[in-house]
Amino acid sequence: MLTTGATPAGITSGPGGNLWFTEGIGNNIGKITTSGAVAEYPIPTASAVPDGITAGPDGNLWFTEYIGSNIGKMTASGAVTEYPVPTTNAEPGAITAGPDGNLWFTECIGNIGKITTSGVATEYSVPTANAGPIGITTGPDGDLWFTERAANKIGKITTSGVVTEYPLPTASAAPFEITTGPDGNLWFTEESADKIGKITTSGVVTEYPIPTANAFPSGITAGSDGNLWFTESGLSGEKIGEISTSGAVTEYSIPTANANPTDIVAGPDGNLWFTEYSGNKIGKIVP
Repeated sequence: MLTTGATPAGITSGPGGNLWFTEGIGNNIGKITTSGAVAEYPIPTASAVPDGITAGPDGNLWFTEYIGSNIGKMTASGAVTEYPVPTTNAEPGAITAGPDGNLWFTECIGNIGKITTSGVATEYSVPTANAGPIGITTGPDGDLWFTERAANKIGKITTSGVVTEYPLPTASAAPFEITTGPDGNLWFTEESADKIGKITTSGVVTEYPIPTANAFPSGITAGSDGNLWFTESGLSGEKIGEISTSGAVTEYSIPTANANPTDIVAGPDGNLWFTEYSGNKIGKIVP
């Protein structure tokens, strides 16, 4: 069972064939087995608000501390090391393993960060001021792709730090999370537009509407079935969505009301696992 009011947020598939997740208010990193057993590990910095999490190339879990302005590293046994981000109050959000052996993360104040597995951090400014980068993923082209929620763009950064930006067709779409699809394109959620977006590595954007209004799509991941799966965090959403690479959308309701599903990931068992921020649960959906 999770700590009461833990607010689970980010989730990833990690060491030991388990799912690992962040607890923003609980200030823990959680682990759940595919059979549903939960363990929690506290973070040294108080009120750090852990957010994004990913498995690193070194066999550890790496996570962001949104308020703590640290990047955290945790072993599979729960030992935590924290590394401060160079910019004070940077608000680090999402994090992903890069193709260069480093971890790459977004800073909501407008930077993209990189940290080595030994803890050396570097920051790169996004050309558009106050762009509000949120989600980030490694693309099929060997670059890092990220969303600019405030600037309404999708960004790309090379491992040497060169940034390219692509504007979205829909105004004020608020792109949120992003992932690489099985078709070699990048797929992302548009939180305010109620759409799922697709962008090719050459920058061509296509958008697909979600049937439910005010769904507020948030997290997105590629499933084992060749489709993309996403969360609908809005009160009129409260669903898990599935979209084919041709754009056909199917939605599935969550049993718990007002669950606020936030992030989602493909698990080692072939199922999709997601966090329920307000429901204080970890959910599983069989594709």
